[in-house]
Amino acid sequence: MAAGMAAAGQPPGYVVDDEAFRALVVAADPPRRLHTGLTWAEGPVYRPATDDLLFSDVPGDTMWRWSATAGAEVYRRPSQFANGSTLDQQGRVVTCEQGTRRIARTEPYGSVVGVVGHFGGARLNSPNDVVVRSDGTIWFSDPDYGILSNEQGYQAESELGHCYVFRFDPRQGRLSVVADDLVKPNGLAFSVDETVLYVTDSAVTHDPDGPHHIRAYDVVDHATLVNSRVVAVVEPGWPDGLRVDAQDHLWVSSGEGIQCYTPDGRLLGRIRLPEIAANCEFGGPDRNQLFITATSSLYLAPLRVAGAR
Repeated sequence: MAAGMAAAGQPPGYVVDDEAFRALVVAADPPRRLHTGLTWAEGPVYRPATDDLLFSDVPGDTMWRWSATAGAEVYRRPSQFANGSTLDQQGRVVTCEQGTRRIARTEPYGSVVGVVGHFGGARLNSPNDVVVRSDGTIWFSDPDYGILSNEQGYQAESELGHCYVFRFDPRQGRLSVVADDLVKPNGLAFSVDETVLYVTDSAVTHDPDGPHHIRAYDVVDHATLVNSRVVAVVEPGWPDGLRVDAQDHLWVSSGEGIQCYTPDGRLLGRIRLPEIAANCEFGGPDRNQLFITATSSLYLAPLRVAGAR
């Protein structure tokens, strides 16, 4: 199947490509849909303190909250075309706002403050996904999806002229480029020991010959990326958001759902969905529930492995 095509209409289930995958999933419990009716679901982040999940409908300019007791309800509207979110060391939600072209943070009492929105005097493109390292630094991708049209942000010319992966040190107030060899950097996640950063490149969305792969970088001195290499080419569709489990497996979105890889790029298996997946997040009290945002819906797949903490 071509990279730009999705395996739409298929029933939810699991596909085993390597026998090791059987130990990671609950074969008798296929993914189930928790909520639907969205335009493009993205950016899930689980909050242990409240046992709930926040996620975004990017074109719908809305952040949603889902819990087992209340189901899905609006959390914030407008959301400034919020995309990826994560938690910082204090449990605060850090969010990529494509509309304001900044990284923002939600304070404990609900107010939203800007964290960083400029580099060298120029506005960022449209921050897409974000992770916070154990040292408190914020790492995020900055493709141009939010400024290409008014669908997921506000159409504008790029002031940077390129799409980067950035590292922001809140203590020093310093923003630096850590990767410049991706066309449209998208999802990102650290390995369990934080010595490797994985970043997806989803440029095939706007160029049929563009990349649709996962890159890995070694982290040096907590601040620099070296040894860029392609770990896996993802198809059908393209890789968007990804997460790492406690055993260092990569769980990445694709045109058919979620694909699971070893750190060296061996495909173990797939969580098949009837919609294109955009992102995923480990949640639940034991962090062994994989929440998946897929086009119009939110899904849940129980696993036998927990997400990395």
